[in-house]
This record gives sequence, C-alpha cells and structure tokens, in this order.
Amino acid sequence: MTDIQTTHVGSLPRPASLQELLADAESVDDETFDDAVTDAVREVVRKQSEAGIDVANNGEQARLAYSVGVTNRLSGYSDEFAERDLPADLADFPEFAEELFGDKDNIGGPILTDPIEYVGEDQLRAELDRLDDAIEAEGVSFADRFHTAPSPGAVLRFTESAYHDSTEEYLFDLAEALNTEYRIIADNGFRLQIDAPELLAAFTITFADADVDEFRDHVRTYVEAINRALDGVPSEQVRMHACWGNYPGPHHHDVALDEVIDLFYEADVSGLIVEAANPRHRHEYETFEEHPLPDGWSLVPGVVDVKTNIVENPDVIANQIERFADVVGDPSSVVAGADCGFETVLGADFVHPAIAWKKLEALSEGAALASERLE
Repeated sequence: MTDIQTTHVGSLPRPASLQELLADAESVDDETFDDAVTDAVREVVRKQSEAGIDVANNGEQARLAYSVGVTNRLSGYSDEFAERDLPADLADFPEFAEELFGDKDNIGGPILTDPIEYVGEDQLRAELDRLDDAIEAEGVSFADRFHTAPSPGAVLRFTESAYHDSTEEYLFDLAEALNTEYRIIADNGFRLQIDAPELLAAFTITFADADVDEFRDHVRTYVEAINRALDGVPSEQVRMHACWGNYPGPHHHDVALDEVIDLFYEADVSGLIVEAANPRHRHEYETFEEHPLPDGWSLVPGVVDVKTNIVENPDVIANQIERFADVVGDPSSVVAGADCGFETVLGADFVHPAIAWKKLEALSEGAALASERLE
C-alpha cells in the first residue's frame, strides 16, 4: 500500500481575536500581539494534527497577507500604498466584483522609495521557533514542516518601486534580498514553499492585454528571479506553489497550465503545488500526461477547493488523487493538498473557519482511501 501524505498551501483560519489585533496592529503592544500569535499557532498546530495533516506549518497566523508581509522584513518601503486593477475576469462582471470586494479601491501593498535590504532575520527566526515550540507544547508530531515565503514576482505584483528605473531591476533586487529569507528557512530544516501566483494569475492581472507568447516571456523572467533568490538553497528542500488567484471569481480568462508549465520546470525546486479541485481546473491531471513531472520532483495537487463551503466527499478526493498518481506514474511522489490558502489575506476567508478544518479532515480521509487503493 502506498502512503499518500497530506499537506496544505499555508494560510489557515485566524481566530477572530487575532484578526482584530492584525487589523489594528499599530495600536497593539508587541507583547500582546506576540502572545496572541503564539496562542493561535498552538491552536492551528493542534488542529492540523487532529485533521491528520502530515506536512504542517504555522498557518501564517502573524501575517496580514501572504505576499506583502515580507515587506516588514525589508527596508526601503514607505507608508504609501500602490493601487492595483481587478483581474480581467472580474472586470467583465463589475457588479459581482463590487459584491465580492465591496468598495475597496486599493488592494495593493507599500511603495519602495529607498534601497532594499533584508532586516528581518530576528523576526523570521522567532516565527520559525514559534512553530517548533508549538509542536513541542502540544505534544504532536508531523512527517515534515514547511514555511511559506513569497516569490520576488509575488511581492512585485502587490507593491511598486519609486526607487528603481525599471520593473526588472526591482524584481531582481527583490530576489537578492529574499535570498536571505529563503536561506534562513532552509538552514533551520524547514521545507521552503515559494508562493508564486504570478506564474499563472498575472496573465489576467498584470498582463491582461498580453497574448500567451508575451506572457511566457514574463514567466521566464519570473522563474529566473526565483532561481536568483534560491541561490545556495538545496532544491530538494523547496516546493513551489502557482495558482490562478484565490478568489471566487469566474476565472474564464485563466491561462492554461499546459501553455506555461514547461517554464515552471526550469525552477530550482523539487516540488510543485497546483490547483485541481475547483471546477475550472479539475482537469489539470491531464497536463502531466503531456508534460511529465521532472525526475525527483513531487506533485501536490489541490484536491480540496478553498473557495467553496462544500466539503468534498472523501471518495471524490481519493479519485482525484488516483488520477494524479496514474499520470505521474509514481504514487509516492504525490502529496494531497488544497488549491490555495484558506485566508491568504486577512479577512479574505471565503470558507467558514469551522468548515475549513472539516475540509482538511476530508482531505486526510480521502488520502487514506487512495492509499488503500494504490499499490
């Protein structure tokens, strides 16, 4: 019997009390905030264990957002914020977009005005230690633990630079700075997860007017920046997550995975996380028939959807895992996961917190069923 392990993409529901502190962080003293985060991490560690998750993390409890939280560990950013347009699919349905996001005019991050330097070593190490302390305090164990960090392109997507002469110069300066973060995560024995939604989602956002060939050129540059940031980090410790945007929109303009996946394979990583649970991308196992996974890589298909409150039937999850195992050829290289995070941005929890944990329980049940069926 093959043992199919389970994991998720990173962000897990935050307690309401912590959400309030994060939303008003400037008026909260450090000790109060740290105590709240410590309690929240212990809770998500315990719940991951109870749900049967094998490869766990801290649930990104201390972050406002997956992509711009790292700017707190980088110097050079001002208090001004960049603005961003809606994705092309939501622009087609403005009334729905307003219902989804309300009257938010600004969904961007800070603007860089000075040179970038990595200044967050102590903060990052404290975050890593907090997870290990929580695991010990809760008396649980996991097959592995991971820590997420945004790609250079993900930070670029939500921020701007008034300091650099070109976007590419800014991108590769981000890569140089993020290298310190990546090395610290790996040096502490964690599996590093690079969150790189720009490899897919940017097609409908940053490059909504580009054709696929033009977009491929941008993806190639993004992957080069990821590799620059990974300098000195063992590829066997790195997995990469790419997605089409974690929002419940129509997604009818999404670029096809098979049109860009060959460029993903140029990344200095050994694992890939892709969406495969939601209705738009449930067919993605077919991509790996035509574009086989590189030797030594693992594949983490999303088999639970993070944009709907429907709890997947474990049999449906098992069937999807089996499809991926068949096309990959080696079931041991498949790890069952989720399409994306459950609260990638503070307050953007499209799945009710209690249901999110129920989904992760179903994930483990489905992986167990698939394990029984696969040899």
